[in-house]
Amino acid sequence: MVPLHRRSGRRRVLAATVGMALAAAVAVLPGAASASAADSTVAADGPLLSYVVNTRVDHGTVKSVERAISRAGGQVVISYEKIGVIVVHSANPGFAAAIRKAHGVQTAGATRTAAIAPASTTELGAPERLTAAQVAAATAANAKAGTAQEPLEANQWDLVAIKADKAAKINPGSRKVTVGVIDTGIDDTHPDLAANFSASQSANCVGGVADTTPGAWRPYDPASDYHGTHVAGEIAAARNGIGVAGVAPNVKVAAIKVSDPVTSLFYPESVVCAFVFAADHGISVTNNSYYIDPWLYNCLADPDQQAIVDAVNRASKYSERKGVLNVASAGNSNDDLDSHALSDASSPDDGTPVVRTVDPHQCFDIPTQLPGVVTVSATGVQNLKSYYSSYGRGVIDVAAPGGDKYQIPGSPDKNGRILSTLPGNTYGYLQGTSMASPHVAAVAALIKSRHPHATPEQIQWLLKAEADNPGCPAGLYDPDGNGVQDATCTGPKRLNSFYGYGIVDALDAVTK
Repeated sequence: MVPLHRRSGRRRVLAATVGMALAAAVAVLPGAASASAADSTVAADGPLLSYVVNTRVDHGTVKSVERAISRAGGQVVISYEKIGVIVVHSANPGFAAAIRKAHGVQTAGATRTAAIAPASTTELGAPERLTAAQVAAATAANAKAGTAQEPLEANQWDLVAIKADKAAKINPGSRKVTVGVIDTGIDDTHPDLAANFSASQSANCVGGVADTTPGAWRPYDPASDYHGTHVAGEIAAARNGIGVAGVAPNVKVAAIKVSDPVTSLFYPESVVCAFVFAADHGISVTNNSYYIDPWLYNCLADPDQQAIVDAVNRASKYSERKGVLNVASAGNSNDDLDSHALSDASSPDDGTPVVRTVDPHQCFDIPTQLPGVVTVSATGVQNLKSYYSSYGRGVIDVAAPGGDKYQIPGSPDKNGRILSTLPGNTYGYLQGTSMASPHVAAVAALIKSRHPHATPEQIQWLLKAEADNPGCPAGLYDPDGNGVQDATCTGPKRLNSFYGYGIVDALDAVTK
């Protein structure tokens, strides 16, 4: 079975739903009213957990809450005073309940269910890699043919599907535009990425504090933490006569690493750090091919999950105010994200999962469902929704190539997945909405290159206006060919549940 990367977002809701629901939840949750913090004598016999504590945004309130955190048995890791989010560690089992009573605290909760562990690495599996001999053979064949393509470009059907090959001849993107890859890190030594990598805009945000030490943004284990490097190549692999080409081969990419070295999970405090770092370092677009652990869906009725939504939403909105467009994948579960009951059997994924039924209109996958985030579904070479891609009317904004093993291209390798860079000067195939999202981030970067003063809202509008919508399939949607309808597309051609406004168009991005 072809592996689908687990770190793909699942869904989002329309516009201000998150903010309205969150405000209502804060008003009625126990402990939301102001009160004094716990006494200085606190228990410390529980597991060491990480928390987010969200406050009013003013210096005095933040400092007052920091003192209350100490009295409640917590240690401040970092305070993002500009958004009112404080990252805390505590071994006090009663910390969350105590700090929610402190004056100025609006929401607070644990960001994980298992104890913080010392750093190590774990094997995540591997993509389908090209051997050195395969790369050499393709390079030789390309040279003999005398084409203007990159050596492996003949196998990049995805570039043709969104007209990125044509767009590159007109405008390959501006050096003033940077896409931040919030992921597992990037191997910036890869010869297809080195020329376009921005070290000054890169960091390791694991744990919630940005580490800009040179190389801190690289994968912990190149053999297993390949995901971010693959995404980076899809966006901006250079047209330099080596390997593959990116959709926007002249823009810059930056690595903002957020994957935990022990569990490989993407915890909220790391993503908060990433959004704030991107905002403060001139990044134009971020790509988010993951969902925030440990909860697949964060339900506002639960105070811990409510605090996670609150903290990440604050960071996301801060980045938008600073000019960043955030793009995220819709997920690989083939779920209708506009339904009112979905089964979640994977949460919490850092402890013992329990089966629960959730309403995605009340329980949010983040960052995908946050207001302002562009949600992306995946397609194959036939411009048909990929068999695994989640969908939903009013949820999906746009679609892009993510690969599909059932949709076989006419390329030399006959591989329906997405070919891109991997750590260690290698290349390989992956499929998933994780691969679709960076195509959209790259097209957004091309729009920003052509319209340098465009706001995130304007770029998102242009993405939608310039997209090409194939409309709902006329007959049976049966990509695996077993005679069973695998998903039902709803809505008109211009805006439907499979493709949103349509499949993004790179050529339009540089000409319109």
